[in-house]
Amino acid sequence: MKRIDIIREIARCNGLIVCNLGYPGRELFSVCDRSDTFYMMGSMGLAGSIGLGLSLSQEKRTYVIEGDGALLMNPGSLVTIAHHAPENFCLVVIDNCAYGSTGNQQTYTAGKTDLAALARAAGNDVVTRVSTTAELRNTIECYSDTKAIIIADAEPGNEPVGTITLKAVEIAQRFMKAVHAKE
Repeated sequence: MKRIDIIREIARCNGLIVCNLGYPGRELFSVCDRSDTFYMMGSMGLAGSIGLGLSLSQEKRTYVIEGDGALLMNPGSLVTIAHHAPENFCLVVIDNCAYGSTGNQQTYTAGKTDLAALARAAGNDVVTRVSTTAELRNTIECYSDTKAIIIADAEPGNEPVGTITLKAVEIAQRFMKAVHAKE
């Protein structure tokens, strides 16, 4: 499965989306730009933390797209998620064993590090690994009413997409309007 396939599945979901920096954000922007999507613009490893705070502050389902390399920058977020994440929180970690936005250098998940085992050891109850689009879709549907962490295996590589054409302030302003809008 390619990262863009995972991103397309998440873009189909009804809820807020927080997407980590670099190519994942650019790919999401090219697939489905929406006002209820927050594109990270330079804080590697913090999408999960930002998504957690967001899910705690309102009732809409919050999906977080995080890369394996980004999560490895802030693995302590898994402990905080285990203890504080509400039922409307879903973290999808795209594990392509690479730092995709900087040249596809291998991450430690290409070796001994297992992010699903790490998430479980941190105390998270619902942790699932998927490797196909169908498994991802079914898992998202199955756990739509509970907090969940999904590790989605992907091939390394980036889609040939453009940059995000919005300024950071535009992203923030329209996202905050979407957060406060009634469903």
